[in-house]
Formats: sequence, C-alpha cells, structure tokens
Amino acid sequence: MAKTFDVVVLGAGPGGYVAAIRASQLGKKVAIVEFDKLGGVCLNRGCIPTKALLKSAHSVHEVHDLKSLGINVDLKGLDATVAVKRANTIADNMSKGIAFLMKKNKIEVIAGKGTFTSKTTMDVALTDGKKETLTFTNCIIATGAQYRTFPGLQHDGKRLIGAWEAVKVEKLPKSIGIVGAGAIGVEFAYFWNAFGVEVHIFEMQKNLLPIEDTDSSLEVEKAYKKLGIKLSLGVESITAKNNGNDVTFTVTEGGKKTDHKFEMGLIAVGMTGTVEGFGLEKIGVQVEKGFIKVNDMYETTTKGIYAIGDVSGPPLLAHAASHEGVTAAEHLSGKHPHAIDKMNIAGCTYCQPQVASVGYTERALKEKGIEYKVGKAPFMANGKAIASNENTGFIKVLTGKHGEMLGAHIVGTHATELIHEYVLFRQMEGIDEEIFATIHPHPTLGEFLGEAVLAAKGRALNL
Repeated sequence: MAKTFDVVVLGAGPGGYVAAIRASQLGKKVAIVEFDKLGGVCLNRGCIPTKALLKSAHSVHEVHDLKSLGINVDLKGLDATVAVKRANTIADNMSKGIAFLMKKNKIEVIAGKGTFTSKTTMDVALTDGKKETLTFTNCIIATGAQYRTFPGLQHDGKRLIGAWEAVKVEKLPKSIGIVGAGAIGVEFAYFWNAFGVEVHIFEMQKNLLPIEDTDSSLEVEKAYKKLGIKLSLGVESITAKNNGNDVTFTVTEGGKKTDHKFEMGLIAVGMTGTVEGFGLEKIGVQVEKGFIKVNDMYETTTKGIYAIGDVSGPPLLAHAASHEGVTAAEHLSGKHPHAIDKMNIAGCTYCQPQVASVGYTERALKEKGIEYKVGKAPFMANGKAIASNENTGFIKVLTGKHGEMLGAHIVGTHATELIHEYVLFRQMEGIDEEIFATIHPHPTLGEFLGEAVLAAKGRALNL
C-alpha cells in the first residue's frame, strides 16, 4: 500500500532537510527522499569538507608566520592524505547529525530515488532494491545542481575532475590547471598551493572572483601572486584534454594559442539545476535556462509543487537554499512568509584572504546610474588586525544618498564572519546614523564595520 504524507521533500541537502524540519514544526506529516547521504552535496562533497581542507591550508601559512611572533618551529612535512581524510570524516559525522534531526522532528527518511507519477504521487526505487509508492498533498523539490560543461570542457572524473572529485583526492598531483576563477576554483587553488602543488588558474573574465567587487578581486589576485599561484585572466578560449598520463589545456590569449600541460585539471565553470530523471515532464513543471521556474514563494508552475535551492536557480548557495526551504514550507502550510530579497543574500569565499559581500558592487551601481558614496577601511590601520598578524584586506561600503547600505565588501581573514552585521543592517533597512550610534567593541576587527560607514560620510576617526 502507498504511504501517505502531507509533504514529501525530494532531496536532503541544506534546503531539503531544513524544509522538512520546518514543515514538521508546522504540524505536517513529512517524508524526505534521498538516494545518497543526508546533507546533500554541501555537507558531503562541498561546503563542509572544503572548509576543513582550507583550515589545513591556512594552518600551513600560520606555521610559516610563527617565527615573527617569537615562536620558533619547523614544518617537518605535509600530508594531504591526512587532511583529506579528516575533511571527509567530518562530513560523515555531520551527516549522522542530520539523521538525528530527522528522527527528532519525526520525519520519515526514505532511502531511494523518487520519480513523480502524478502531481500527488511518487514512486521510490529504494536502495535495497524494493519499490515504494508515496502519496502527498505537497512536494518540495530540492534536487540540487550538477556540473556545467561546455565543448572541450568535460569532466571524466579521472584527470579532468570537478569539485566533488577534488575533495576526495588524497594523493595530490605535482601540478594542476584550474578552469574557472569562481569560489570553487579559487578555494581549491589555495589548498593545493599550500600543500606544494603547482597551480595555474585560467579564467575568461578579467578578474578572479568575477562576480565580486573589482577591489575585492584585485586584493585576492595580489595575495595569490604572492603565494606563487599562476593566473591567466581574460583568456579568449580554453579546452582541456586527458592524454592518459597528463592533461593539456589549449588556451587562446591575445589571439595566440598555447598548450599547457598538467598532471590533473579541475573544471569549475559553474553548475546547472538537476532537473532530469525524476518525472518533471509528467507533472507540468516548467524548466527555464536549466532551472525550475518558481514564484517568490518557491511554488512551481504546478500548484502544490515547490522547488528550492540550487535547482530553482541562482544564487546557488546553501544558506539561500535553507531559507528558501523555510519559505516554501511556511507557504504550503498557509502562512504568509516574506519574499526573499536576493540582493540581501551574502556571498562568501573561504580562501585566504576571505571574501564576503552583500548587495551591489560598485560596478553594478555605475551601470545602473545609482548615486553612491564609498567608505573604505583597510585592516592595515586596525590595531587588532596588526596585533593579530591579520592586516590583509579591507572593509568597503557603498552607501546611498539617504545613508542606506547599497553594498558591502569585506576582504580579510574573518570576512565571512564579519559580513553578518551588514546583512542584518540591510534587512532592517537601516541608515548610516544607526551604525554611527552603535558602539563597536575595541580592539576588534569588527569596529572597522562602523569606521567604513563613517568614512563614506567623510567622518572617519581612525583613518
């Protein structure tokens, strides 16, 4: 007999499992269908294990810096195998934590691959070889995303890998070429470089992290050049070929073609929604440009069917997916959640220096003809940053004519932690006078959150 639920969630990543929990909190009988590990790509092959790798990389550089702090130690060796195994062990343990949350919230976990058979039914091919039918009132699709490819840039999972394979590589190559200078490419470059790999990044845009403010990109480029990471930016074309024992990148720069050989290549040219193989065509859900089309409550073109997270389109971020899951769960439960302002979703890159941003870039404001003022506070002028040996980077704000925060950009060791204040400030529609009236503790890096806003007003006190 079919099992009946109020809500079935398809996919147990950071969007899916949070949606399931919120629906259960609102009194719904919920099931979550997942054929892989709970926690999805983010927990098992993305956000969490990569941050563990980056901790190892940053620690390498910290050891090199210890002598300047009066601590004389020798770095006897590097073992990438230990670093990678630690990263994946952390992911496995956290996946067990998701299982606990499902049990705590009385959510039935169904291990298998779900396929729609109608707008209210789904067949699940269970991982034990059996089959189960589910009926439901509402469904939330949270199937995530998969690698994007272009002609000449295909992953083979061997020498031409994507991020999901990269996080499992224990025996590091001597050299690696990276196609794509977004967060994935830049983060893996930092880890591999710290562990002795020769790294060369290729990007068709003019800067690393091309969606970030240009000042932020230039600061990371400066740091990467100092680390010895090679950068080829603004290339006209690139293809990658697995030769068996190595890979060849054929790159056109300035109208000239050049071949570059590496032991391995990482292709990090973006993601597209996972929209095939589970019966969307049977239930009338529309797909647009590789993602499921949704409204501001994340309901698809088929009533009662929702889509959240990467499968519903940019920004492809775990924290966005989780909040979208809450929005969808509340809406299908008859609540009236606020629509998400995507300009208020912070972007974070966890290389060193870290990069975090929210709102508009200066480039975007110029294109839109929006009037703005710039306030910039470099960490080299911050007492805590200097004392802590963390004085790389800056805080930059873009304020409007009424003192509103149009955009904020932070580059530095703790950028991804510092951005929260500005996200909250934008969410509450604050103006600069409210930050002026907020007493920031001293000495902290965070006191420059206020200093940057003062600088935009021409009132900087410490610059």
